[in-house]
Amino acid sequence: MIVQDVMEWLEELAPLKYAEDFDNVGLLVGNRNAEVTNILVSLDTLEAVVDEAIAHNCNLIVSFHPIIFSGLKKLNGNSYVERTVIKAIEHKIAIYAIHTALDNHWNGVSDVLCKALGLNKRQILVPKQQTIHKLTTFVPTKSAETVRDALFAAGAGNIGNYSNCSFNSQGLGSFNGNENSNPTIGKKGETHFEEETQITVTYQKHLESGILQNLFKSHPYEEVAYEIITLNNLNQHIGMGMIGELNEPIHTTDFFNHIKQSLNIPVIKHSQLCKTQIRRVAVLGGSGSFAIEAAKRAKVDLFLTSDLKYHDYFKSEDEIIIADIGHYESEQFTKNYLVDFLSKKITNFAPALQQSKVLISTTNTNPVKYF
Repeated sequence: MIVQDVMEWLEELAPLKYAEDFDNVGLLVGNRNAEVTNILVSLDTLEAVVDEAIAHNCNLIVSFHPIIFSGLKKLNGNSYVERTVIKAIEHKIAIYAIHTALDNHWNGVSDVLCKALGLNKRQILVPKQQTIHKLTTFVPTKSAETVRDALFAAGAGNIGNYSNCSFNSQGLGSFNGNENSNPTIGKKGETHFEEETQITVTYQKHLESGILQNLFKSHPYEEVAYEIITLNNLNQHIGMGMIGELNEPIHTTDFFNHIKQSLNIPVIKHSQLCKTQIRRVAVLGGSGSFAIEAAKRAKVDLFLTSDLKYHDYFKSEDEIIIADIGHYESEQFTKNYLVDFLSKKITNFAPALQQSKVLISTTNTNPVKYF
């Protein structure tokens, strides 16, 4: 098992194409072809986490947050970032960051938070745009089923709870191959007319490479005619934050106690308690002030997130309660989720590799302390 294998599993879980533009995700340090000893999963990669990896013979750190956000012009140890990277390189430890790729995943950070709070009937709070593509191709009618099945096999045609979705229309295509052509139907130098089926399918953009490979492999023509467009449809299964509901409404103060107990947090900063009962809740792990208006439009009772500024609380306008539980606290269960995911992958990859362990970091990387 090499680092590349683990990268593929993680990108299957949370495709990097859905990370935010400002982010820095993927393999940040290390050799993708290196054999993996053990894996350490952490919320952050700090020098102390690298020391922990060294102590447990881990040569791959899977970190939620990236240690490198912007370009490093020097590596001389003058900052905590440089010292961490230098130590990882010296000890041949790879660092992979997943961050907003997992934030935007249906089963990502906010979903984990919903489950910790017992929220059901979940849906995305801020659906991500321009993640759905549409492919249209033209196929000889006698080959349409073969090509369609190949596209479905690569993941095209999945819409919500439905699969194998396509639109098909019949028409007459024409072509004339020049002297360099090698037509599989018709003769070069002659205009040929063929009964064709126009096949249209939609798909998640991260699947595009595999879908095109299957299209070219299954299509009988020497030159495959196709077009791809990006749709503006909102993706209801990819995006930031999540809305959920409690089974029964509970008193606001009881829900605040429920948050503190479930998440093991000492304090909650919040806006005016304008609701006496809580049932419909929006959550967004990490910095979530940008989603306040979305939470209000969703008519939730309470929006739970972190990193709110003074004036953010005014935005509640007595329509919802806004609660800040702390950045680290809102993402703390992500480590457990990734450990479980990678442990299952290793077991399924090869039972003989079970000596390669996935460990959860015990280093508390929370920079915020409470007195």
